[in-house]
Amino acid sequence: MALGTLGTDATTTLVSINGWNPATAIADVAALAAAIKDQVNPAHQIWPGAFSPSGQLYLPNGRGIITLQPGDYIGYDAFGWPIVVSAESIADGSSSWTHS
Repeated sequence: MALGTLGTDATTTLVSINGWNPATAIADVAALAAAIKDQVNPAHQIWPGAFSPSGQLYLPNGRGIITLQPGDYIGYDAFGWPIVVSAESIADGSSSWTHS
């Protein structure tokens, strides 16, 4: 087995909360949470309670919980899968991440 590569088809196309913190607007948290989908359900229904104002991200279908730290970025892809990038990673000059 060998490591592969991962990227996007284009840049800055994922909707995200840029620099989450406990003061992030509830409307932004709710909008992001509503976009995270159940990956197993063929209808891809919203995954209830996927993201909370306290920074808890509940990955769909029992895959676990991620606790965001202030400054972390959270977004989702076109399929409704959440993507988290740490504040340190996105701020690093050699990082391949970009944001607006």
